[in-house]
Amino acid sequence: MSGTNKVNVGVVGFGMSARVFHCPLISSSPYLHLSAVVERNSDKSKDVYPWINVFKSTDELFASADIDLVVITTPNGSHYPLALQAMKQGKNVVVEKPFTITSEEANELAKVSKETGLICSVYQNRRWDGDFLTVKKLIKGNQLGRLVEFESHFDRFRNFVKAGWREQSDAPGSGMLYDLGAHLIDQALHLFGMPKTIYATISNQRQLKETDIIDDFTIILGYDNAFKAVLRSSMLARQTPVLRFSLRGMDGSYIKHHLDVQEDQLKAGIVPSDSVYGVEAADRYGIINTDINGVHIVGEVETQKGEYLSFYNNVAEAIIKKDREHLSVKPEDGANCIRVIELAKQSSDEGRVITL
Repeated sequence: MSGTNKVNVGVVGFGMSARVFHCPLISSSPYLHLSAVVERNSDKSKDVYPWINVFKSTDELFASADIDLVVITTPNGSHYPLALQAMKQGKNVVVEKPFTITSEEANELAKVSKETGLICSVYQNRRWDGDFLTVKKLIKGNQLGRLVEFESHFDRFRNFVKAGWREQSDAPGSGMLYDLGAHLIDQALHLFGMPKTIYATISNQRQLKETDIIDDFTIILGYDNAFKAVLRSSMLARQTPVLRFSLRGMDGSYIKHHLDVQEDQLKAGIVPSDSVYGVEAADRYGIINTDINGVHIVGEVETQKGEYLSFYNNVAEAIIKKDREHLSVKPEDGANCIRVIELAKQSSDEGRVITL
């Protein structure tokens, strides 16, 4: 801990993820102090955060007695070995999603966390998207009656290859299933738990000569009472505004377009202390059509304020309390998400419904 009783944080990597999401949020938390960044080939992080230490290797960071929490923002294939090494050296860890490549790796990290009492979490910030918080509240309040279908999209339009490891065929965990799929799956599991069945179609639709990564998927999670959660992502969704959520219940429906505003705000330098942060414009609100207590209601639903900072505040509280049960996103959640990814791939490969 720092002299101000804040949790000292070291971030591994200073790519887009660290620059846009992690460092601005860590710096905004009253419980955290951004102490160090690992950059092997530059000191760009020090230009933005002049007080930090810049380490040239993860070994240096993990050996630093001043660091309480390590945040891993490196390519997906390195998540497991770096997280394991950090915990073995007594560090609490936050791992950028996806947690790991395999559920075996994820379960091992969860086991180490449980045995040591160290905090280990996955950066599932999308649980604090304003639209998802709104959907969660609608479901909890039974505003649509018994829910029969939950549809969640995270679509883009990119008919070309973007530079970077995420579109490299030989990079472990590349492609949209491990990227956007990890968010959609985590949100569904957070709301409904592990499914009874999984059916998926996963493909490379663009057929570009430079890459054959997964760029399209549909995953259907089956539950009791004929309820299903449909998770969809495509790189070839050009129509705007993009669909985000569609919920159907016995009493009504809710539909929401547009993506959460926080990513674009963070890219623009807007941070949680700014009054506009996380606030969605009224012309982007979702529409509800339902019966509540005998009254037919049709109209806009104000989107709740997005709260990505809540993720890091929760991690800090768990570290300060030394209570892994306090975590909102537990390592077991990360393991369940990766297991669903594996089963979705199996379902698509074998062309059949997988029963859990």
